[in-house]
Amino acid sequence: MSGVVIVGAQWGDEGKGKVTDLLAERCDAVVRFQGGNNAGHTIVKDGVQWKLHLIPSGILHPGTTCVIGNGVVIDPKVLIEELDALRARNLDVSGLRISANAHLIMPYHLLLDSAGEAKLGSLQIGTTRRGIGPCYADKAARLGIRVQDLLDEKILKKKIVAAMEPKRLSLRPFEKDPSLDLKSMVEEHLTYGHRLERHIADTSKLLWEMLEEKACVIFEGAQGAMLDIDHGTYPFVTSSNPLAGAACVGAGVGPRAIDEVWGVSKAYTTRVGSGPFPSELHDETAEEIRRRGGEFGTTTGRPRRTGWLDLVALRYAARLNTLSALAITKLDVLSGLSTIKVCTGYRGAEGAEFDDFPYHQTVLHHARAELTEVPGWSEDLGECTSLSDLPKAAADYLELIEDEIGVPIALIGVGPGREQVIWTEAGRATLLGSGAQRSQSAL
Repeated sequence: MSGVVIVGAQWGDEGKGKVTDLLAERCDAVVRFQGGNNAGHTIVKDGVQWKLHLIPSGILHPGTTCVIGNGVVIDPKVLIEELDALRARNLDVSGLRISANAHLIMPYHLLLDSAGEAKLGSLQIGTTRRGIGPCYADKAARLGIRVQDLLDEKILKKKIVAAMEPKRLSLRPFEKDPSLDLKSMVEEHLTYGHRLERHIADTSKLLWEMLEEKACVIFEGAQGAMLDIDHGTYPFVTSSNPLAGAACVGAGVGPRAIDEVWGVSKAYTTRVGSGPFPSELHDETAEEIRRRGGEFGTTTGRPRRTGWLDLVALRYAARLNTLSALAITKLDVLSGLSTIKVCTGYRGAEGAEFDDFPYHQTVLHHARAELTEVPGWSEDLGECTSLSDLPKAAADYLELIEDEIGVPIALIGVGPGREQVIWTEAGRATLLGSGAQRSQSAL
């Protein structure tokens, strides 16, 4: 078996789409296993920018099977719009398969998400208001509508009525909203079912058969480890598990299907929304990094909070995911800084020092980053194709990350283009050793 999980090792937005896209041309399938259209992956291919939200990044490669797993929550309207947009750009989407067991984001989920955030006021989580949380809540409460329900009018209507009944009081302010009309909702979603039917499948069986044939399968995570609902900075987290362990549940495969786990991290740190961020910057350097890195959300357009690389959080992510390799993106954004700082520890409100990520929320919220200063570099990295091309200070910076995290760096991003990457010897060995050998020429 040849399963490679790609996960975010920070608070999301690390560049997972680019990394997945690069590996996808060497693999046979790409599977999204959690999250919804609160995620956004931006890929630049042949100078053209592609923005994906629900569809796996492998869709840009002919012959690659793309799967939306059962662990994903799907807004069918958004998915159809995304499919139509890709078709309009002459992209073949016939290889997309959608799990019949994936849950659907319904109109009432969108309304409840926005209303819930508004009620929290200054305590807002910072959700994308895409209905993700309410949909997962219904899934846990066994009130969810699944993709397969779009193919049976009687069951669909019955399940919508059952799901809306306990929400009657919460939905009262929206009782005149046309999106909540039962007849219209059923008709609209039956239409979605007709549009999507050709893509709906038993994706767990499909993946099992591929893995049995020694195919290479990439499991693509959304968001990042620090946004995990169990292990992240709760309650300022997403509503699913963006960790490698969730790939099995969210795709319907067993743990022995996973051979490698790659964690993606920027050369600095960003975060969208509320929540603790010990290494956050609030000065001109923050603005410069945001501008140069294009740090605005793919899905929301919101400016991302920026800060120095947080090695404490990165070590924590490496442990949670048992990372076998790291991909460091956007190293080029740091070019031109005379010095660079790195968070190597935290200091609590009472002066206590923390080398490990604090488990207690109160401690974390008052923690300050302990920063180590290292030399910067002025050279443009965009043309670098090997480690030997990098300025010494940039190479030393990467070595510091490897030493602190204890995980080899497999891939380094030195520009927005998909060709602007450096594969390390560790990356080549890891990739080929995983069985991801459909096309080795690009290595």
